[in-house]
Amino acid sequence: MFTIGYNTNGLAHHRLLDGLRLLSDLGYEGVAITPDVGALDPLQLDPGLVADTRSWASDLGLALSIETGARFVLDARRKHYPTLLEDDPAARARRVEFLKSSVDLAVALDAHVVSLWSGSAPDGCLADEAGDRPGAEAGRASRAACWERLCSGITQVLEYAGERGIQIAFEPEPGMFIERPEGYGELLERLGSAGDTLGLCLDVGHLLVTGDLPVEGVIQTWAPRLVHVHLDDIADGIHEHRMFGTGELDLPATLNALIKVGYDGMCAVELSRDSHRGAAAAEEAMGHIRAALAGLGAPPKGLAEG
Repeated sequence: MFTIGYNTNGLAHHRLLDGLRLLSDLGYEGVAITPDVGALDPLQLDPGLVADTRSWASDLGLALSIETGARFVLDARRKHYPTLLEDDPAARARRVEFLKSSVDLAVALDAHVVSLWSGSAPDGCLADEAGDRPGAEAGRASRAACWERLCSGITQVLEYAGERGIQIAFEPEPGMFIERPEGYGELLERLGSAGDTLGLCLDVGHLLVTGDLPVEGVIQTWAPRLVHVHLDDIADGIHEHRMFGTGELDLPATLNALIKVGYDGMCAVELSRDSHRGAAAAEEAMGHIRAALAGLGAPPKGLAEG
């Protein structure tokens, strides 16, 4: 059975150790840590906090994963900059080094999964964008360059992570170069044997944005590659993570699909816009999950009691 976790990007106003205790008290079994300026800042990493985080997580029985989606951790002015797709090789190298440092942090914390994404192309092109409109030649050239850069960067990270026993999970992200599961599939093809160990991080809410439906069918299709899951709701196809029950996600059906395929990794609730009410949001989300699992008759250990 999978583990229910919560992403610290939804507890941005909490001290990290306080967040671990809070989530444990609420019944969460895992924490997806987003290293950021407020906690485990990769540019100013506090070894003492790293050691305490590992110790506290172990004592509380919390599984850990590392998420690399902090908005301004590498550049104070540009969100998610630099990515693996930048025109400047030095900028791309900064992202690769950040991802390698995240692997090192995972080792130090005894976390086993590090998630990442492609980032947005400098000109905004998409991996699966049709190339038959005016300017198509320039678009094809841009996409070719992005594919080459992305494959190069991810290959470096996979090699580094493989040597350290860390699983890399790739997340399709709406608006980024690779925004749909089929883009992840093409990435695997382009990587060849170098991508044999690249798992999929599937955000079920994103599927409601990109129209990759039904969610249960996508889970079944990609189950062999699934190593990390994000849980959130989406309304009206707008990429804003929402509380369960306020959008179109069928949470019980989604969890049931994960159970049926035998998924045993972490399902991390991701409510990054709810940090202003982080404790209440985490409690409310757990209530929805408990109710959904109780209806299925299959609560994971630790979640049967309210």
